[in-house]
Amino acid sequence: MAKEAVFTMKLEPELRADFMAEVAGEDRPASQVMRELMRGYIEQRRQAREYDEYLRRKVEAGRASMRAGLGRSNDEVEASFAARRNQVAASQA
Repeated sequence: MAKEAVFTMKLEPELRADFMAEVAGEDRPASQVMRELMRGYIEQRRQAREYDEYLRRKVEAGRASMRAGLGRSNDEVEASFAARRNQVAASQA
């Protein structure tokens, strides 16, 4: 891929020195490492957006279920699992 853009940034001299020492230790160009970091950040943000959308859909599905009368209250769920816990505890005794 052709590299036509220039990216300039301000940072602390110590951070730059540490970064340059690390990339030199790997015998890699700083620009290559920065591109990798940028790609990683972009992918991380894409995944976060996808997960947020997934959660939004799940919450909306749950709300729609409750509105349709198909859901159970927290008290019903707690009572059901308390009964299951008691059943498991009794079978292990």
